[in-house]
Amino acid sequence: MKIIYFIICSLFLVSCSSSKIQVENIASEPDFVLAFGSCNRVDLPNLLWDDILKANPDVWVWGGDNIYADTDDMVALRAMYNEQKEQPGYNQLLKSTDIIGTWDDHDYGLNDGGVEFSAKDASQQEFLNFMNVPDDSPLRNRQGVYNSKIYEIDGHSINIILLDTRYFRTRLTVDTETDKRLKPNKYGEGTILGDVQWNWLENELKTTTAEFNIIVSSVQYLSKEHGFEAWGNFPHEVDRMAKVIADSKAEGVIVLSGDRHISEFSKTNLEGMDYPLIDFTSSGLTHAYRDFSGEPNQYRVGEVVFTESFGILEFHFNTKTVDFKIVGDNGLVLQRIEQVYE
Repeated sequence: MKIIYFIICSLFLVSCSSSKIQVENIASEPDFVLAFGSCNRVDLPNLLWDDILKANPDVWVWGGDNIYADTDDMVALRAMYNEQKEQPGYNQLLKSTDIIGTWDDHDYGLNDGGVEFSAKDASQQEFLNFMNVPDDSPLRNRQGVYNSKIYEIDGHSINIILLDTRYFRTRLTVDTETDKRLKPNKYGEGTILGDVQWNWLENELKTTTAEFNIIVSSVQYLSKEHGFEAWGNFPHEVDRMAKVIADSKAEGVIVLSGDRHISEFSKTNLEGMDYPLIDFTSSGLTHAYRDFSGEPNQYRVGEVVFTESFGILEFHFNTKTVDFKIVGDNGLVLQRIEQVYE
């Protein structure tokens, strides 16, 4: 019988046994540690890199908005990327940890931008430079920054699938009827990933043999009621993703997202899957939505964190367990859930 359990610890609602819970698994040392985050400005204090380093991750995953450029000037874009690389804490991480990732709109170059951005090909090359992708890599000739990487650990494996929700994404629908910024497109209208990337993703999930398959999406997949950018603006794409995941029978599929300047856990049960799908949003490395006063999310588990934070996933292969943590300054665990995948 499948065992699913959650441990939730919120410093906003629950009085925890310690005022400072350090980043460590209470049962055993993890076999693999993934750290990730999004929404990072080079012109604001980078407060969290020392905490990220102390977490000793095996990989750091950029979730998008890795810098705030909003420009089609590639000289300015390159200078900002280089400034981030020279930031002391990040520079140390760069030397000690594998770093991969995707982009979102502000590092892509256009706020809420998509397929229409005229400088997207040049911007892609600067992004790949920032990620230290070799000049002769096939990624240099691919349209879009989607990619995947498999990590092998003592006979176990984790597949990290990096989506590009910008390069192919078609127009959004502005909401002129309420105070929300956006509303969903008509069902069947538009795309987030585009045909080529969709075909690639389906193949990735159908052919994977990894015990965990981590899908990195710059925008939230599950939360969709807030009126900002999300997969929910393309409801047919939400349904397609659910079907692709379920039909693939891939093990341990988890979604990581960013963009929102808040961090939260969302969870749902998809038809045809024997474990819940978790969308872990970690957003606000240097600036968070501190005036947050609430928003609906029917899939939310726990509470919203609206201070600067990053995310950690600790994998335990023997128990097929993942410990999810939202971590703030000084290594403070602001909230966590634990999920068994078997």
